[in-house]
Amino acid sequence: MAGQVTYMRVYQGKVSKGDSIVNMMTDKKQSVKRLVRMHSNEVKDVSEAAAGDIVALAGMDCESGVTFTDGKARITTVQEVALQGIFVDPVLFVWVSETVDFACDDQARLQKALKRFQREDPTFQVQVLQETNETIISGMGELHLEVYCERMRREYKVETLVTGEPKVNYRERASQTITQKTEYNYLHKRQSGGRGQYGKVIGFFEPIPEEEQLDNKDGIVFVNRLTGNEVPQNYVLNSVPAIEKGFRAATRKGLLTGNPLIHMRCVLEDGAAHEVDSSAEAFQAAAIGAFEQFYSEAGPVLLEPLMMVEVTFPSEFQSQSLQTLNGREGSIQSTQAVSGDTSLVQAIVPLRRMFGYSSELRSVTQGQGEFSMEFKEYSQMPQQKQEELMTEYRGRKREDR
Repeated sequence: MAGQVTYMRVYQGKVSKGDSIVNMMTDKKQSVKRLVRMHSNEVKDVSEAAAGDIVALAGMDCESGVTFTDGKARITTVQEVALQGIFVDPVLFVWVSETVDFACDDQARLQKALKRFQREDPTFQVQVLQETNETIISGMGELHLEVYCERMRREYKVETLVTGEPKVNYRERASQTITQKTEYNYLHKRQSGGRGQYGKVIGFFEPIPEEEQLDNKDGIVFVNRLTGNEVPQNYVLNSVPAIEKGFRAATRKGLLTGNPLIHMRCVLEDGAAHEVDSSAEAFQAAAIGAFEQFYSEAGPVLLEPLMMVEVTFPSEFQSQSLQTLNGREGSIQSTQAVSGDTSLVQAIVPLRRMFGYSSELRSVTQGQGEFSMEFKEYSQMPQQKQEELMTEYRGRKREDR
């Protein structure tokens, strides 16, 4: 059979060839063009199917897990008739992309494959991380995702497909020993024949107290306390947004590893302008220069996300399960019995050590262990790990030059 083949079980009534049925998810009416019963590699056309039958529909445009009706019953809500969909939390995440020398059509074929797989398998999920622009596929295990990756290469000819661990969203901040405000007084001045650039900014940086950190989403706060006429009024409307834009641009890419900065307040108190050479671009450059000068002296550190991990497993595998967490730099918070033969452990584990954990846990618990995790907080990384990431970042910068 050509095109999409959809397997369907009839729960009530009957469906016949030529009938019009309604997709309860999209409210779209479709025609049953061909109705067949599958047995191994044999295909037998049938005229109708009754309750309890499992048949295949040829050329039906739908996703897995949808409910069809005849559209004749009076239904006030979809929940009254639609069967519960398939919603499964994925247990393994893999980053997918093409190699640097990918063919021009590979990207289109990759997207086509991902879209098709999502339609046919509710446990296969795809997301694009906005911060890293990575495509992440997730599923029920390593073998599950390996099969789909092989299908992309074989069926969709994505020859340049590569996979790997997703990137961890690290953060940077000034050293925690910086508890007081640090003043800045920075002049950006450049003359190259003709109109130059001139912008001066004065103010201070200070860490955001813990009680205020939850109130701002991006971790950076800009405060304008500019008074007086040192920056002429005709520059205020253009220059102050430029100064804020400069600060925010600088904090989006820290100097250690290129990761965003958090927990910092930038306060603008004063400045100076030139009647000819000042511009929004000059003040933006002054803000970036002030930040870089301050940050290099503030003892910046790298922060990593810590996850609160809950692991359930048969009590007979408790020692093995605890060892998997300890081996991943986990800090055990509590251990308790959930039922007579099942235990639950809560631990705090760095996200960078959680990749591949599902396979290890299932291996030591004979496939019976499960876990879930959620973000807890950012915490300073061990110095050795920070140095490794800094060295890697400097190497990438040299390659890009």
